[in-house]
Amino acid sequence: MSGTAQYVGLPVERARELAVRLGVETVRELAPGALITLEYRADRLNLLVRDGVVERAWQG
Repeated sequence: MSGTAQYVGLPVERARELAVRLGVETVRELAPGALITLEYRADRLNLLVRDGVVERAWQG
């Protein structure tokens, strides 16, 4: 999986398309304050999304 900084600031639809094009198997979109599971999955990209824009992205 490529670096996650490239997703920050993108509209969520564009970020998801980029991730799929780069071979990410699972993309998880999260709202601020969302409850999430803590199991680590190397094939997952997490996107914290506010108002349709990615604020933070991380692997796992």
